[in-house]
Amino acid sequence: MVNGASIGREPLFRPFSVGSLTLRNRIVMGPMGQGHATNGIPHADYPAYYRRRAEGEAGLIISGATAIPHPTAPINVYEPHFHGELALQGWKSALAEVHAAGGKMMPQLWHAGLQGLSPEPPEGRQLGPSGIWLPALDAQGQAGTPEPRNEPMSQQEIDLVIDAFGTAVETAQRLDFDGVELHGGHGFLIDQFFWATTNRRTDGYGGDVVARTRFAVEVITECRRRVGPKFPLFMRISQFKMTDYAAQLVSTPEELASFIEPLSAAGIDVFDCSQRRFAQPLFEGSHLNLAGWLKRLSGKPTIAVGGIGLARNAVDFGTPGNYETVAEGSVAQLDLVCEMLARGDFDLICLARAILGDASWPAKVRRGADDELTAFTAAHMMKLT
Repeated sequence: MVNGASIGREPLFRPFSVGSLTLRNRIVMGPMGQGHATNGIPHADYPAYYRRRAEGEAGLIISGATAIPHPTAPINVYEPHFHGELALQGWKSALAEVHAAGGKMMPQLWHAGLQGLSPEPPEGRQLGPSGIWLPALDAQGQAGTPEPRNEPMSQQEIDLVIDAFGTAVETAQRLDFDGVELHGGHGFLIDQFFWATTNRRTDGYGGDVVARTRFAVEVITECRRRVGPKFPLFMRISQFKMTDYAAQLVSTPEELASFIEPLSAAGIDVFDCSQRRFAQPLFEGSHLNLAGWLKRLSGKPTIAVGGIGLARNAVDFGTPGNYETVAEGSVAQLDLVCEMLARGDFDLICLARAILGDASWPAKVRRGADDELTAFTAAHMMKLT
């Protein structure tokens, strides 16, 4: 309700523009890695998989996390790469299918850093700001104890990773992608520099919340230098980590303002704000979620993430890795989403499991065909459907 009147679903289907990018609606298919890229080569089903979401009227498609051209970037041997002739040919084919269906697409680029999520991590030295290893969640969903695992990144290693990010973004522009998203959340490399638990450096890359943004600022600055002012740069941000759902980067609006200002000034156009539950207020005394606060403090557009389109969030099942059906009643809380959009709390919404379960979720919601929505099940995580 806005001023006592029902607003319906119209806010979801307004166009949106930033830089050189114009979207037909406010619905984003979020980045979801599914482990279908053996040795970094995207599976042959990727193009059709993404085309179905474009035909289903997703305004923007963001790929699952994709490794930059650095030998320590991947989390495992099943993660797609954004370099090499075969991998890039796979991405070119996927992009062509999305564009043919009237959609827009960008890769999410990352370096996984030093953490313990993967049962089959790549061989060799893994990089982290302070060499702090983060064990995966245990069977009860509790975070393990961080422990030193190897030496902190050297300046040379930092410089090479920054260069690799710049090369990947330049490649995305050359291939005619519609922008890129840098993965700065969930406890991976950029976020490991943000987070005091994993960044214990005493040089210019460590210290207070502003100092800990230096690595990300240098990545963004290099990416922006490579592609110019109009190519859209998004960044995913989160408080929680895949290895610690209770983690906090900041605890006050003042800290958040100090954290986000350098990233915004360096050239990020849109912040993709990941929460476990999209409607959860970030700070006491305000209804604003993470996306709402980042929009207020940065003046930049934001994306709200966290269980949108699901009757229950997967975390409500209480067991990590539980992929039972969780998308029944897929218009749950949709009135609240539209109210928050209309109020200007954020600018875009991100769908994950809901759009895995039903590639045509946006089109069906636009038509009001709620009873035709297909539930998400474990099978959707196992293959590219």
